[in-house]
Amino acid sequence: MKTQSSIIKSFAIAMTLIALFVATSMQAAPQTEKSLYERLGGVFAIAAVVDHFSDAVVQNPIVGKTSKNPALREWHTKNLGRLPGLKFMRTLWVCQITGGPFKFSPTKPGKTELGLEEAHRNLKISPEEFDEVAAELGRSLDFAKVPAREKGEVLAAFAAHKNEVTAGHQAK
Repeated sequence: MKTQSSIIKSFAIAMTLIALFVATSMQAAPQTEKSLYERLGGVFAIAAVVDHFSDAVVQNPIVGKTSKNPALREWHTKNLGRLPGLKFMRTLWVCQITGGPFKFSPTKPGKTELGLEEAHRNLKISPEEFDEVAAELGRSLDFAKVPAREKGEVLAAFAAHKNEVTAGHQAK
């Protein structure tokens, strides 16, 4: 009977060790990294940055209401009634491009799902003006205290669309 009891104890100890090993292995397994959307804080955090950014662009002397570019100057002085809708569209665009659950649906579709060339063509945005808008985005990300890694990823996603946004200027 002692032998059977010893076998049962040995079996129980072995099962406990196996359970501990499995539990430790599962804890040590790398977790799937969160999407940029999640790391930014989701739709509310993105909307706050877009709100700050959009207002800052209107005030920016290079690309806003005092811009030397007549199309940008006109948009930022005569079309501000559309700014709330634009903020909404920008928020959806950023949410989608960062891996979030929201779907951007352009009012003027580009060549790709997230293409921006048609929405910006008539504004004749120069590469230098695009760079200033990107700098304003960077300042808005800093204002919101977005960490450097995420800021870099957002700016890279934005910069990937530079040729689309400046297509109207290039077509002159």
